[in-house]
Amino acid sequence: MLPLECGGCGAPSTRWCAACAAELCARAAQPQVVTPRLDPGVPVLALGRYAGARRNAIIAVKEHGRADLVAPLAQTLRIGLDRLLAWGLIETPLTIVAAPTRTLAARRRGGDPVARLAARATADLTGVGVIRALRLTGFARDSVGLSSSQRQRNLAGRVRVTRPVLGAVIIVDDVVTTGATASESVRALRDAGVAVQAVLALASA
Repeated sequence: MLPLECGGCGAPSTRWCAACAAELCARAAQPQVVTPRLDPGVPVLALGRYAGARRNAIIAVKEHGRADLVAPLAQTLRIGLDRLLAWGLIETPLTIVAAPTRTLAARRRGGDPVARLAARATADLTGVGVIRALRLTGFARDSVGLSSSQRQRNLAGRVRVTRPVLGAVIIVDDVVTTGATASESVRALRDAGVAVQAVLALASA
């Protein structure tokens, strides 16, 4: 049996403590526009910084199989979507496209964590659908430790649209760092004639 500990701070006897829940909760003005080093050509919005409980929870879901943390992360993503709709920055009908992940990474993680979060966040949101329409092809490396220029070269031309996408679209990702993934995803969708409105991430690094 694995020890029961908070996925945000490691506190014992709880899977997600009140302090980490408060830290993860989107502030009143979030999501906020961020400026990654590579401009994807659409607004990029993030629900907080890639630090503390937010960072630890994202890593726990992606790398350590903490499926129990999908719910709090999805709740935060839902708050962001609700606010963007209320502010009139996005409108329904809307399609959410999960940012692409490497096939080997998805297999190792038991599926695509970003698509899972997006599906959970929009489960009862009228007029919003989630599809996995982007795939990384070729030999894209894990981006951890790569510079912005290396990330750009690593992904250049390697994001493909795998199924038809209709209507207005936003791309959802867990973390925006240099903007390389966002830029290539927007490029691929636009080349396929898709109207991408924005990129929304749980965190910006």
